[in-house]
Amino acid sequence: MARPRKPLLSRDRIVGAASALVDAEGLDAVSTRRLAAVLGVSGPSLYNHFRNKEEILDAVADAVSVQVDLSMFEESDPRDWREALHDWALSYRAALAAHPHIVPVLAGPGRRPAGLRVADAVFGAMTGAGWPPAQATRIGALMRYFITGSALGSFAGGFVDDETAYDPADYPHLGQAHLLADHRRQVDEGAFETGLRALLDGLAIQYEQYARPTDGRLSDA
Repeated sequence: MARPRKPLLSRDRIVGAASALVDAEGLDAVSTRRLAAVLGVSGPSLYNHFRNKEEILDAVADAVSVQVDLSMFEESDPRDWREALHDWALSYRAALAAHPHIVPVLAGPGRRPAGLRVADAVFGAMTGAGWPPAQATRIGALMRYFITGSALGSFAGGFVDDETAYDPADYPHLGQAHLLADHRRQVDEGAFETGLRALLDGLAIQYEQYARPTDGRLSDA
């Protein structure tokens, strides 16, 4: 009887295995040796597809970026620039929340195809809405900092569910802090929404200034 053939090794298989490891155990769990064992191949065979571990993690990060909805930035979409940024931010954060261990890689530098498509969509939508190019660039950067930063950790998760940990003599205003851990998702998502709306409110004020120039031209300040 013929022996069953092993599935062919491919970039997608490697990225899938690496993604599963990152999700389950974190970035430190990924190594070429570990991946080779998981995939049932020899370590050197991975180098036919990726030069090193960093390239593999970049590909994992890009696979998360692919999950971010960009439909709100299409010309046919009726949402204005503010609604588009709001809905995109929620989609982006949801993708990061589903894969929190990869966030440090996504927050760092990298020329990843899906990440570049995100940057292109945001910039194109902002300039198309009338934002000057320099300010559109800043908006893209600002949104990225805000979204990835919010996904790097949990505010509510920083409090233990032990009432005795917060002595009123030392922390007179943290009498209910031990309850936060049980409401982690509600607190963190509420904080993100509050910050996002405050950010967009501020941009809306700036937009009015750009949309009503005194000399008939849009400012690029």
